[in-house]
Amino acid sequence: MLGNVLAADEAAAFRLAHHLIDTGTDPEDVLLRLIAPVQATIGELWARNRVSVADEHVASHINARLTVVCAAAEPPPRRPDRLVVVACPDGEWHTMPSRLLAETLRLRGFSVHFLGASVPAAHLTSYLQQHEPAAVLLSISLAVRLPSAHRSVMAARRAGVPVLCGGLGFGGTARWADRLGADAWAADAAGAAAALEDWPPPPADRAGLDHLVDEEYDRLVKETPDLVNRALSVLDQRFRPMRGYTRSQREATVEDLGHIAAFLATAVYVDDQALFAGFVDWLADLLTARHVPPVSVDLVLEHLQEALDDSPRTARMVAAGRAVLQGRL
Repeated sequence: MLGNVLAADEAAAFRLAHHLIDTGTDPEDVLLRLIAPVQATIGELWARNRVSVADEHVASHINARLTVVCAAAEPPPRRPDRLVVVACPDGEWHTMPSRLLAETLRLRGFSVHFLGASVPAAHLTSYLQQHEPAAVLLSISLAVRLPSAHRSVMAARRAGVPVLCGGLGFGGTARWADRLGADAWAADAAGAAAALEDWPPPPADRAGLDHLVDEEYDRLVKETPDLVNRALSVLDQRFRPMRGYTRSQREATVEDLGHIAAFLATAVYVDDQALFAGFVDWLADLLTARHVPPVSVDLVLEHLQEALDDSPRTARMVAAGRAVLQGRL
């Protein structure tokens, strides 16, 4: 399947999926043990600079269409009391994980309303009030969407609907989902389906976001454009390869600076140094695969540390990111 997708051979991929289902393979296995791993591998190949963004888009399109093959399989009878809504919070455009989740739940007999990408919180509240599902399942692929996910969780609470969160953006544990006020977290689609079999979960104590009273997050978001511009100036002055960058390379650098600022703000939002440190580690790997030395990231973080030294939580996040880079410099 991976070879078919990488070759953009949609017809061959469809033939394989149809063959597997026609010869007795459970459609859920095709979804979660074939399509999902192929999608994850494509993402890893992109990170290692082995495939282009265009290649990744083609592969994602084929995999999304392959879910239709599995969705066409005969599911168990629907139960009205098992209506759930699956959505991505505002700004989250990676729908493949949530689509795989929606089809897995349908195959298990749930009635699923799939809202897709980037659903504004106000619209989510209205939809949930109108349809009164048993649960809303929120999926994010990037941790930078956690503030938006928090707004979606609050929207669900206003509608009186329990929330189950999942996706790579929530990390490998329930801690960020708990902090945002979600009722439950699942590591994958099978885990989400299992959680819904014993729903709703009992109330649990949550850490909450009381730290936001210091307004460091709001300040950082407000100052991000200026911070990015000044960081670009720092690179122009202190990172010699920048002098030979093409226009597209400079645009990519500005995009990376925006990602650094966004992930830093998200770490401040949930008050978790590990979030920013993990992103810096990932970014260093990504840039190394593209022959950009990690010192470029450290120069940016040094600038941020100096510019934000009067914001103690933010400064701790930046320091955690710089610590990750020390073994690479």
